[in-house]
Amino acid sequence: MDITTEIIDLIGKPESETLEYKAVLPPARNIAQLISAFANTQGGIVILGVAEINGSFHPNGLSEDFHANGILHKAVDLLDPKPTLQYQYIPYKGKRLYAIKVERSSQPISIEGKKYIRSGPSVIQQNAKLETPIKAHLAVIDVLKEFISNSGSATGSKAKFYEHYESVLRIINDLQKILYPTSGDITTESTEGKILSRILFSSCADNFETYLSDLLYEIYLANPSTLKSIQQVSIKEVLDCNDMQEFVIYWSKKKLSKLQRGSVRAFISENPQIKDLDILDEEQQDKIEKILQIRHLYAHRNGIVDEKFLKFFPSGFRVNDEHQLTINEMLGYFKYLLETVHEIDTAAIKKYQLATL
Repeated sequence: MDITTEIIDLIGKPESETLEYKAVLPPARNIAQLISAFANTQGGIVILGVAEINGSFHPNGLSEDFHANGILHKAVDLLDPKPTLQYQYIPYKGKRLYAIKVERSSQPISIEGKKYIRSGPSVIQQNAKLETPIKAHLAVIDVLKEFISNSGSATGSKAKFYEHYESVLRIINDLQKILYPTSGDITTESTEGKILSRILFSSCADNFETYLSDLLYEIYLANPSTLKSIQQVSIKEVLDCNDMQEFVIYWSKKKLSKLQRGSVRAFISENPQIKDLDILDEEQQDKIEKILQIRHLYAHRNGIVDEKFLKFFPSGFRVNDEHQLTINEMLGYFKYLLETVHEIDTAAIKKYQLATL
């Protein structure tokens, strides 16, 4: 059934529990969360290609470089059970919009085991609680408060990044006897605790890299022109991907190769999408590079100091020393990465008009 007339009548009306606009094409996971929220509440409509300007909504259209149907189908694949939808492109004043009409579901629609609902014009996770045990370590509580205070409007990349950190912080809360039995300022003597702390630190450093890759993907989706360059790719690289979206994901991950080798400056210089945000100055780049060097030491040398590590940390260590962070030191690094991601995300949303949660 054609929904063109229904959609055109809605354009310009304020967002509500049953209406949401997105200026650009969001990643599949973001769309899946929106669909889940509408289906679990009163149903509703998502219109892509409409931007908010000074409090009112205006059609700016979607780029023709990406096809919304492909992204929507991937979004639906993330949902369980499958909701009832209608979707189509809508021509409007010379612009190409895309509308998704979601029917209210008689049973909960979840994505990755999580259910979302609408609360006014907002999407929230149903029954989501961030609880801190009463006897939790004070440093952990401090990081959790920082986590909560920065959990406002976010890209899907940032939301996924914060979810990972929340799970790590819960582990740290629950395993005090293993990770910091005496004090948050004293390293554990437990072999199991040392190994676990290294795994947790490495996973959070890795997740920072994942965030940057995911953010590049969101920028490419919203602004396909940023993907275009004179850089060469092989025919095999193109043919190994099933569609344009899959190629963009592959390319954004490939951009991380220098960062994964510990060169933050090289990564930023070769990715103007991040460089042009003008967030990471020399001091911040140095700090991130040191965090990644600790991750490399933990992931590949089981915490045993080598010559490469001493180039970044010339004092306090010798070759073959065992490097171990206290929980408070680790949480300090986590807090820094949380703050950095928040700054990058806020700037990227503003510059590239990214879709937000």
